[in-house]
Amino acid sequence: MYPGEIAKSTPDKPAIIMSDTGESMSFLELHEYAERMANLFQAAGLKPGDHVALCLENRMEFLPICWGAHYAGLYYTAISSRLTAPEMAYIINDCGAGAFITSTYKAQEAIELEDDIPHVFLRLSVGGNIDGYDQLEALLAEQPITPVGPRVEGADMLYSSGTTGRPKGVKVPLPETALGDTDGVTALLGLLFGANQNTVYLSPAPLYHAAPLRFCRGIHKIGGTVIVMPRFDPLELLESIQEYKATFMQVVPTMFVRLLKLDKTEREAFDVSSLESVVHAAAPCPIPVKKQMIEWWGKIIHEYYAGTEGNGFCYCNSDDWLSHEGTVGKAILGTLHIVDDDGAELPVGEIGGVYFESDGNFEYHNDPEKTESAKLNNGWSTLGDIGKIDEDGFLYLTDRKAFMIISGGVNIYPQEAENVLTMHEKVLDVAVFGVPNDDLGEEVKAVVQLLDPDQASPEVERELLLYCQEQLAKVKCPRSIDFRDELPRHPTGKLYKRLLRDEYWGDSESRIV
Repeated sequence: MYPGEIAKSTPDKPAIIMSDTGESMSFLELHEYAERMANLFQAAGLKPGDHVALCLENRMEFLPICWGAHYAGLYYTAISSRLTAPEMAYIINDCGAGAFITSTYKAQEAIELEDDIPHVFLRLSVGGNIDGYDQLEALLAEQPITPVGPRVEGADMLYSSGTTGRPKGVKVPLPETALGDTDGVTALLGLLFGANQNTVYLSPAPLYHAAPLRFCRGIHKIGGTVIVMPRFDPLELLESIQEYKATFMQVVPTMFVRLLKLDKTEREAFDVSSLESVVHAAAPCPIPVKKQMIEWWGKIIHEYYAGTEGNGFCYCNSDDWLSHEGTVGKAILGTLHIVDDDGAELPVGEIGGVYFESDGNFEYHNDPEKTESAKLNNGWSTLGDIGKIDEDGFLYLTDRKAFMIISGGVNIYPQEAENVLTMHEKVLDVAVFGVPNDDLGEEVKAVVQLLDPDQASPEVERELLLYCQEQLAKVKCPRSIDFRDELPRHPTGKLYKRLLRDEYWGDSESRIV
């Protein structure tokens, strides 16, 4: 299905609602917008398989623009609205975009990169005028709502968040099927999470990220309504669940943490009983956090482990997780393997690189070396994580391979200390990583964001160090803690730990291989 098919039976049904203003777009309006957008792309000379890029904040036009590219059979690259002009230019040029769409929210960056994207021949602004860009609204009004070109399935081509290096585009082959054909994500939404035409999906995350974009697209294919939050705020999330009677939602663990940090009276002031399924992914979730969320919202919490690469998919529901605490799920697409540094498979319970054996095919755009490094000779591929599998086939992640600390020859996984420190009542956010040590090679460092930044002091540092040492072996705990007003965390929940590590390493070289 696609919005045009849904519009035939329920033309006035809301397809998109902005949570803060209540502004809405019906399925008929979404379909007509997408048709005009597709016609505009094709009139400019873009053909199926070509690329477009967009950099927008969460706003009403975001999903309709993506649907327009999808209708036209294009690759569309959604770019983080937090990036600088040089970062945006890199992605626009790397993906080979012929069109670029942005909003007045990014006007300054749009003007700055004007001369740095020479191959972009269609430059469009949304929500107002930007020098050097044509106003999208005016051009759309000139386009017919009937197709003037082919209508085939397009695909997103999204870039890694750059938490461990420069972002790379993940490119999968276009399906080369008629518009509206079922895809894997849409099928999973129905089979695993019960999504259907009555679903009210609340999206609190940035739409430029893979999971929110694909989940919203899947909900539209099913015929459900998408509620878009401009940004995540724990109280506003609870308000939106209650106001719109949301039934389905996807979050990241940092959102759980911030919900639980609310005063109990604030949490209990809202009715969340409409929720039927809540899905989380993208980052590790501390066991106590997930336990508390299941106690609060019930056994409606699902978890999955997968990547933009689409090379495999692990899943667990609340019952599975409670009987296998800490798991990120069991493989339901692809076969899991844990391997050592030489690519040899390890037995149950041993920690190593996490690989999928599957038919999923992907490449990192313009980076054959990175593509090759993610795959073994036998075709198994990895997302770069370390973990283990238990006797029941459930996967447990230890950490990202790039963030493993080697101190005095001992492998230390910073996720363990992060999970502990996150639960301290004074801590809002935390990052643990290795810093240089002349004798040991690396030592464990923590950078902490307190709920009340004014509490930062040597006394609180000692309190947190002791708190960690009470629950973990001393070698796994930070030797020192620095305090920051805010950590460089991606809105999707991923931590830009690389940026923190780089500050401490300077010109030194890590001993991590």
